[in-house]
Amino acid sequence: MKRLYFIGIFALLIGATIFTWSKSYYAEQEEAYVQLPVEKGIALIPSEKGVFERSKFANDYSTMREDYKGGRSLETYYNNRAFHGAPPSIPHPIIEDFKIGDKSCLKCHENGGYVAKFKAFTPVVPHPEKVNCRQCHVTEKTKGLFKGTNSSAFSRPSINNEAFEGGPPIIPHQIQLHENCLACHAGPSAPVEIRVLHPERSNCRQCHVLNNKEMTDIGDFIR
Repeated sequence: MKRLYFIGIFALLIGATIFTWSKSYYAEQEEAYVQLPVEKGIALIPSEKGVFERSKFANDYSTMREDYKGGRSLETYYNNRAFHGAPPSIPHPIIEDFKIGDKSCLKCHENGGYVAKFKAFTPVVPHPEKVNCRQCHVTEKTKGLFKGTNSSAFSRPSINNEAFEGGPPIIPHQIQLHENCLACHAGPSAPVEIRVLHPERSNCRQCHVLNNKEMTDIGDFIR
């Protein structure tokens, strides 16, 4: 009886060993992979490294202060967009209309500069790493609408919307695709009304915070 008991135990051990070995063997045949965490919703605050990469121009911008009165106005800024937050349309002719991917737009729009033909400084793109510009930006084919509409003009965020008297203004727009604050808020191509007086302080988010309600609404819309 005792002999049968030991034989049974031995058989169970052999079976367990074979089962464990086979599981290990077949597991080794599977392709290795890394389990990525499941992201919920969207990231409303993407990387803001753009403003730091462009901070080398901050000291040049700081010497401008309010001495330079030229540049775009907010009216011009919004007239070039279909709605608040929309990518601006291309208001000038393009030599090769669908030539994309070779950084041709960035030759003028990466670092700006004065263009005598238009008697204006070139607006700086806040996301020069995205070289397929025509994926979002379209040329102006007409100054009017194809068909009349009774929709009202889109609302524009107010400026100087600080939370308390003397406080830093709240950021009224999303950060995605606007990671470089200096592109719109500093330099000769920046709209005069929102040109910051201290571009040398390149860590903008240290003082300026997002409008949480508007950011939540945008997140709900995208979802």
